[in-house]
Amino acid sequence: MPATPKWDFARTDEVVEVAALVNDAYRATGRIKGWTSEAHLLGGQRIDADMLAEILERDGSRILLARLDGRLGACIHLERVSPTVAAFGLFAIRPAIQGQGLGRSVIVYAECWAKAHWGARQAEITVIDLRRDLVAWYLRMGYRFTGERKAFPYGDERFGIPKRSDLALAVMRKTLTGMQGL
Repeated sequence: MPATPKWDFARTDEVVEVAALVNDAYRATGRIKGWTSEAHLLGGQRIDADMLAEILERDGSRILLARLDGRLGACIHLERVSPTVAAFGLFAIRPAIQGQGLGRSVIVYAECWAKAHWGARQAEITVIDLRRDLVAWYLRMGYRFTGERKAFPYGDERFGIPKRSDLALAVMRKTLTGMQGL
């Protein structure tokens, strides 16, 4: 990993910076294309600053940031969806530093934080099921398929412009018991 991350939660005055990171990671908007890009499946934006501001206003919703040498390197959205389940989303690593271990650190930190502060016993993510490489990474991180699938939000271009008609979201969960908290 390039440096030790400094952890913090996003503030509303940081939503433009966070949106740029997420769009770069998901839609390959920058000059470096990361392995997590969905640009082959979706065009347009992944998220905008207004959507991020709405996320930050919700109770039980936070966006964890990892800064490296003062620069935003990663983010992940944590949301308490029940007394025992934390949902994660908008997981993004700056493309230039992908593949160096920061992603693993972000997931572990988010899991430990959700367990320690919310009493979460499970973490849940949704992933486009066609993203075999990303699904395989989550499986290595201990997440398992629940069998639940969610429809992709076709027609809502705030989340992107689909390039395929067969997109669906698979739900994966991980049990957090036995992990060390923060």
